[in-house]
Amino acid sequence: MKKYSLASDARLLLCMFVLCCSIFAAETARDVPFYDETADLTTLMQHKNESMHFKLINSRLQDKGSLWTPFDDALASFTERDYFDLKSLIIDRSVNQIQAAVNAGDLSYEELVIFYIYRIKRIESDNERFINSIIALNPDAIDRARDLDEIRASTTQIPLDSLFGIPILLKDNIGFSGLPTTAGSLALANNRTSNAFITERLLEKGAIVLGKANLSEWAYFFCGNCPSGYSALGGQTLNPYGRFQFGTGGSSSGSGASVAANYSLLAVGSETSGSILSPASANSLVGLKPTTGSLSRTGVVPVSSSLDTVGPMARSVADAVVLFNAMVGFDQRDNAMPLISGDMRLLYRDISLADKRFGALEIYADNRSYQNVLNSLQENNAVTVSVALDIERHARFTDLLGGEMVRDLKRYLETNSPDEVEIDSIKSLQDFNNSDPDLRIPYGQSLVDMMVNIDLTNEEAEQLRSELQGWGRKALDRVFVENNIDILVGVNNHQASVAALANYPALTIPMGYGKDGQPLGLTLIAPSFQEQLLIDAGIQLEKLINARRAPDKYR
Repeated sequence: MKKYSLASDARLLLCMFVLCCSIFAAETARDVPFYDETADLTTLMQHKNESMHFKLINSRLQDKGSLWTPFDDALASFTERDYFDLKSLIIDRSVNQIQAAVNAGDLSYEELVIFYIYRIKRIESDNERFINSIIALNPDAIDRARDLDEIRASTTQIPLDSLFGIPILLKDNIGFSGLPTTAGSLALANNRTSNAFITERLLEKGAIVLGKANLSEWAYFFCGNCPSGYSALGGQTLNPYGRFQFGTGGSSSGSGASVAANYSLLAVGSETSGSILSPASANSLVGLKPTTGSLSRTGVVPVSSSLDTVGPMARSVADAVVLFNAMVGFDQRDNAMPLISGDMRLLYRDISLADKRFGALEIYADNRSYQNVLNSLQENNAVTVSVALDIERHARFTDLLGGEMVRDLKRYLETNSPDEVEIDSIKSLQDFNNSDPDLRIPYGQSLVDMMVNIDLTNEEAEQLRSELQGWGRKALDRVFVENNIDILVGVNNHQASVAALANYPALTIPMGYGKDGQPLGLTLIAPSFQEQLLIDAGIQLEKLINARRAPDKYR
């Protein structure tokens, strides 16, 4: 069993201090511009949205210059002209378009990876544009791209819907053997573990793990009043549509911001309750929160084994389908997975919306963008039914998540983490952070404190889970059955908690923008394992709405 040690913790702090100093010195030598965040923080304290009252922006534990240090040689021979020559082939392009360019000989996978790394360095070194959406880059990414280029040269053309050679980002709670899996926490800085099940599937398909995306620390079940998108190791993720105007959503904030800013073609997020839907909506993306049990969670740092799932985040429904299909497979170690999961592939197909019945929530009667969508549905012979879902987040939802995280995190650490990780429980995490609160928990750790004091027997925890999931299923089942609807239409992640408890999948697509330019998401919800129905509707609505546009400063 791992044991928390003040002496070893002091050694870790000393090592990190020396490392940070050496990195800072190296980056200073490269003339990386200094960023004084004082003025921005002062301005943000006046923001009308209290969740934008940041206490810090850049991480105090990691200098971002270390991200691209492993690529110095490759970047030295990649010029600004190379970058602009490739932009039209890569920026805002789909998987199909990228593969077509590769098949035509206009682009190589090596060039694609170097382009993204160069772009990340270019923007993250710019004090007017950085967004802190990346925690780590894979030092082997370019070598893997070269290997895949060699394989491609000796084969026939790569299918257009293949992830072969495509760079992706993983939310940093998903295991990848090439990098630590940190959940954004210093406590897991040395968590060099094996590949998650879905990571293995992606690598088998030829995908390139470009790196790890920032996230709300511990998947946002950590501190009660911290802003979404903050982690100790990654700093504060910023929204490319308005860095100091809009939040990023969470907890898959780095995944969302990175894809929106074209740091990567695709990203994998995870959700317990809203953590894919929220950042997808906030960053004008497509995000699929699948039914828990359709994709494996083995090797993913948990919150709740009852509700957790991973899912794709992309700029189009087509790309989300490609990424989802590359992750499917039956994992016997994940007890949430039914036997059908191995064959649960999604199809990108043209299915009419005629006679499909959509539940239109009464609470959005004054939402112009939402009403425009309903009008488009009616014009295309779909049926819209006015429905009421007057339901609040369950009063014991936090208790459920807390009780499960206490149990599930302990299991994860016992099974996945090396001896270098010194925590082995929620209590040891609390102690670890309290030994240096200013550095490790500037926003506190109220949810960790709450979990330490949770006192639920296994029987009580199971009873609570059964009660809450039954409550969620009853609420949504009633709406669907009484109104005879196929899909419930919501906004952003507003219905995420009840959908999570009911284990209903959800798909978010860009719906438009507010007067101030803030992205808005349309969210489709369907009964368990009806992902294909969501995809069919999402494809048609994506065409009808045609809302997404790239953020102005990241085109």
